Amino acid sequence: MLQVKSPLLFEIFYECQTTKARTGRITLIHHQIDTPVFMPVGTQGTLKGLLPQQLEQLNCQIILGNTYHLGTRPGLNVMQKAGGLHKFMNWKRALLTDSGGFQMVSLLELAKITEDGVKFKSPYNESDCMLTPEHSIQIQNIIGADIIMQLDDVVKSTLTGPRVKEAMYRTTRWLDRCLKAHQKPNEQSIFPIVQGGLDPKLRSECANQLIKCKVNGYAVGGLSGGESKDEFWRMVYLTTNILPKNKPRYLMGVGFAIDLIICSALGIDMFDCVFPTRTARFGCALVRTGQLNLRQVQYHKDMRPIDESCECNTCKTYTRAYLHHIVTVETVACHLLSVHNIAFQMKLMENIRQSIKEQRFPKFIQQYMLDLYPNKEYPSWIVNALKAVNVTLL
Repeated sequence: MLQVKSPLLFEIFYECQTTKARTGRITLIHHQIDTPVFMPVGTQGTLKGLLPQQLEQLNCQIILGNTYHLGTRPGLNVMQKAGGLHKFMNWKRALLTDSGGFQMVSLLELAKITEDGVKFKSPYNESDCMLTPEHSIQIQNIIGADIIMQLDDVVKSTLTGPRVKEAMYRTTRWLDRCLKAHQKPNEQSIFPIVQGGLDPKLRSECANQLIKCKVNGYAVGGLSGGESKDEFWRMVYLTTNILPKNKPRYLMGVGFAIDLIICSALGIDMFDCVFPTRTARFGCALVRTGQLNLRQVQYHKDMRPIDESCECNTCKTYTRAYLHHIVTVETVACHLLSVHNIAFQMKLMENIRQSIKEQRFPKFIQQYMLDLYPNKEYPSWIVNALKAVNVTLL
């Protein structure tokens, strides 16, 4: 465990001279994190198909756990007895927990939202569970993650009208309750969450209210849920313009390679998504040009690795033909593809950081997009987003 005076220290080492990207380090109680960082999601205290030790070998510095699911099962008594999630799952590096708020959208049919909090029906046994801001923080204090999230009122990103405004104001009120309930401010940092849907005024107002609070970092929430990419990037850009430069900015639920590159350029430092491991379970491997769907018959006799330039154990050891033979049939295939997909994300973030450090990030973006779109038919949202940070594609 690292000895630090604050539960979170953020240093910026290099800033891109063209875009809003920066590279730095977040020092937490359990580990240091190089930013921009991608955080794999271990909802139940495990990354599906991977051991904690394998994540360490892949240079994964921080992962996520889910407050709602862990609070329901195994429950707080077990978590307390184990001494927190780090010990329970034998993970020695950094942890971040969400607040449980996202389940308002994903389990909407099981949830009722009031000013007090969210009342859920458990998907496990039909029992009722009341998640208030105070209870969310109590669960996260027991789980013991380095970074914990405020309970926010989450609505679907495509929703418009008075409910979006209600959710934004409720999120700011709930933040005060979360901060008051926090029992371990010297060990865990609460991140407030900027909400406001796709309404620039609401999102700006929310960000401006949240930056008045004494916190160590901020999250951008309520995006990547079905809105157009053009709306998505504009909300990210607007929010990073308001959030302070000297604190980490975490964009929730984003994990596609293009989004990681563009949102790093827009000034985001932290990302998370279930995508790399989920797509592995469907037999898909991440590569520079997108994805290989290894279920397709074209890989039946393909004796090459997934990616000849990848140094992960899967690429060193197995062929596309072998993986084609076992994907979605044998559980080991999920494991092998997850190893590769997490290695791909880690390498991508390392390349982003290195290119920022060497002041060649705009060139890196140009080349990456050209590899992805060799005919130069770039989607307009990519062109517009990059133009906003002074990058013109080749």
